[in-house]
Amino acid sequence: MYLPLRAISVFHAAARSGSISAAAEELNVTPSAVSQQIQSLETHLGTSLMVKVGRGVALTEAGERYFSMIAEEIDRISEATQSIRGLRPVTLLTVRATPTLSSKWLLPRLKGFLDANPDLEVRLNGTNEVTDFTRETVDVEIRHGRGQWPGLYTEGLAEELFFPVCRPDYAGAASLSAEELVHHRLIQSVKSQVQWPTWFSLNRITPPNQMRRVLFDRSHMAIDAAADGIGLALESSLMMWRELQEGRLVCPVADPPRVAQTTQWVVCPVDSLRKKKVSLFLDWLREEVRQWQAQQWLPSGLRELR
Repeated sequence: MYLPLRAISVFHAAARSGSISAAAEELNVTPSAVSQQIQSLETHLGTSLMVKVGRGVALTEAGERYFSMIAEEIDRISEATQSIRGLRPVTLLTVRATPTLSSKWLLPRLKGFLDANPDLEVRLNGTNEVTDFTRETVDVEIRHGRGQWPGLYTEGLAEELFFPVCRPDYAGAASLSAEELVHHRLIQSVKSQVQWPTWFSLNRITPPNQMRRVLFDRSHMAIDAAADGIGLALESSLMMWRELQEGRLVCPVADPPRVAQTTQWVVCPVDSLRKKKVSLFLDWLREEVRQWQAQQWLPSGLRELR
């Protein structure tokens, strides 16, 4: 079957940069030539891949899906080409993790792993999309869920503690009773495994039928909203460790009930454990978790239960 390889590489450049002109400059061709190649590929595939947005371009749903499927393969071809040309060989490690874990926990620590492993190049995909390891070239996924995925190696990342938090000038540490929280705006990540009704039930509190709420589809947005003073969030100690450590978030309730969950799981094919790059990453990850557990900030009523 004929593959329009030139058009595919042009699409990859435009999708990566989000700009027809930037892709043209990178490829040393005219913008019209880039547009023609993309149109040719769209005709070949029978679907639209890009639309104009202002002075740039945006991927359609089909374009997003196609780019995610080809990007890693093109990067591997580029890596192989550089290696044959005598450049320093680099091994690519592809890690997929939830957006909140990627931005709030992995990214602040990643420099240490990169410095310790200069021959590894890391690709971090922040998405909630579950990896199909039979089809996608992902080495390790840190997956949100309950740890039940038959046929895959599964290891819990860490036990997380869930408790209310807010900005210190919204309410001071241990300044509110659990009953008072129902009168405040409650921030919630709709995908969180611990929701406000569960927390109130543990406190034997029946909340009113109409609570003031603001809902987000990502925990990192809920954490940022609390740090911006919008209201009270119920979130994980794993995800908001930096905000707690820096004093940007505090727990306004004294002696909150202990709500513990493991929501993030390291997942990969069992055979992948034999790959050196995977074992290096998992060993580093376990040590980072151990250090976080030893240093994490907890409300007064939970510290002795660490």
